[in-house]
Amino acid sequence: MEALKLKTLDDLLAYPEEDVELIGGEIVRRPMTRARHAQAQSQASRHLGPFAGGADPGGWWILTEVSVAYEPHECPRHDLAGWRRERLPRLPDGIIDLPPDWVCEIVSPGHVKKDTLSMPLLLRRHRVPFYWLIWPEDKALVAHALEGGEWHVIATLKDAERARVPPFEAVELDLADMLGGE
Repeated sequence: MEALKLKTLDDLLAYPEEDVELIGGEIVRRPMTRARHAQAQSQASRHLGPFAGGADPGGWWILTEVSVAYEPHECPRHDLAGWRRERLPRLPDGIIDLPPDWVCEIVSPGHVKKDTLSMPLLLRRHRVPFYWLIWPEDKALVAHALEGGEWHVIATLKDAERARVPPFEAVELDLADMLGGE
């Protein structure tokens, strides 16, 4: 029996396709982006735009589709991730190797297990303080905060609810607007 060789960041960088990420030592193709997913991602980024500046409530880098190298065999590409500028004063030219302060995944039908099981474990190991999940089909957002080494739900929004959700409580999020209303 041949031993399984885990792929590394070097393998990922040498991979001929771009739409992949490194999860658990495997190079995994990302599913095709559906319209609701793309809308949720762009609208969430737009809603959090005030934080991306240098003035109040700014001081963040808010990035979409960003690869983060956490471990030799873990380099996921987050739908959205944010770093406080005090921790990451400048964006690097390549892949970021500093864990973010906030991650948001738009849950795709083909990535439910990754987004709800393996990603929270990885983020917990690296002490990422906030993890949000947006479910476009269910019109829901669930926000988690890392407290005492465990994830705790700090906000659940459904349908057309509005709320101020940490770490971005300086602005009120409109879930209906983020997920396309209707």
